[in-house]
Amino acid sequence: MLRLPCRRIAAGCYRRLSSAAKKGPGEGSGEDKTSTAAGKNVSQDVLAELEAGYNSLAASDSKSLLKKHLSKDIFNRLKKSSTPSFHSTLLDCIRSGLCNHDSGVGIYAPDAEAYKTFADIFDPIIEDYHKGFKKKDKHPESCFGHGKDFPNLDPENKFIVSTRVRCGRSVKNFPFNPCLTEYDYGELECMIASALGTLSGEYSGAYMPLTGMDKSQQQKLIDEHFLFKEGDRFLEAAGASRFWPAGRGIYFNKARNFLVWVNEEDHIRIISMEKGGDLGKVYDRMLGGVEALGKHLHFSRDDRLGFLTFCPTNLGTTIRASVHIKLPNLNKNKEELQKLATKYNLQVRGTSGEHSEAKGGVHDISNKRRMGLTEYEAVKEMYDGIRALIDAECKAASSS
Repeated sequence: MLRLPCRRIAAGCYRRLSSAAKKGPGEGSGEDKTSTAAGKNVSQDVLAELEAGYNSLAASDSKSLLKKHLSKDIFNRLKKSSTPSFHSTLLDCIRSGLCNHDSGVGIYAPDAEAYKTFADIFDPIIEDYHKGFKKKDKHPESCFGHGKDFPNLDPENKFIVSTRVRCGRSVKNFPFNPCLTEYDYGELECMIASALGTLSGEYSGAYMPLTGMDKSQQQKLIDEHFLFKEGDRFLEAAGASRFWPAGRGIYFNKARNFLVWVNEEDHIRIISMEKGGDLGKVYDRMLGGVEALGKHLHFSRDDRLGFLTFCPTNLGTTIRASVHIKLPNLNKNKEELQKLATKYNLQVRGTSGEHSEAKGGVHDISNKRRMGLTEYEAVKEMYDGIRALIDAECKAASSS
């Protein structure tokens, strides 16, 4: 087990560094500035990069939600704005989508204020992705329910290889990755590691920081689908990989069916997983971990948007319930597979997640909606959808 060199920080000293001390969102090398209604002035260099990026995206065949919703009018209204506290600009929000025209979404929030400062572009993308969560809608209060309502969908292990349920959490008073300084990463890691050290019972385990971890050990954990990896071009373009590997790490319980990612995409990713299709058991384990950590950490939650995350696709419940599942017959009929996925609001991805291939015909299938419904409803939507896919697979097998 690697030990985290944790600084002692006096109570009440979890403060953010001033924008002058940080390198990141809102900064440009040019001296010429233009006025903005909120936050800090936006540099001419940033405006020039925005204009060039917007023109390139507009001329592309990109299918991203960013291109779909970023009209010239909205672009012109927002390009000179920045967030009040961290001075994040429109460029900080959309750089990933401007650099990667193959993005599905193409926008991130560098800090929580971005969701309000740049609401004219975030709100329509949120409504589109989360299937009708409108500007005046309010995310419901949390209702987790109980895992016993989700009995094993595949007790004979014919289809479901493994089940995973995760949620994301951001720690209150900290911005998201692009606005974190190297000091912030260490401070945040220290807070989270201290909370993880209080876990007991089936959650008892060890925290391993990436700093100092042997490369071969990292790769082994990645290959075993436990650890996240560096080099995601979408996150890098969004500024989420700065100071790597500082502040990043992973926590395992002894059984390795409960883990926590620290400062990957969100401050915390709480994950429960195991082989087979017992969704209820996996879900209950995750809920217990969230409750335990919530006693020691204050999570960021917005009255309208729910729990706050770096990517707008994860807002609200932040719940992603997924299975690795073999559907050989449905896999031959991609249209039918996608039709069922659409009906039940499921997302079909490759074996290793987004932007990956379905190795050996094994897909990663999860709930897509996370806003406008409770945690229980999000998991039930996925559960009902997976049951329908298994039924369709059995019918396709019997008729082939």
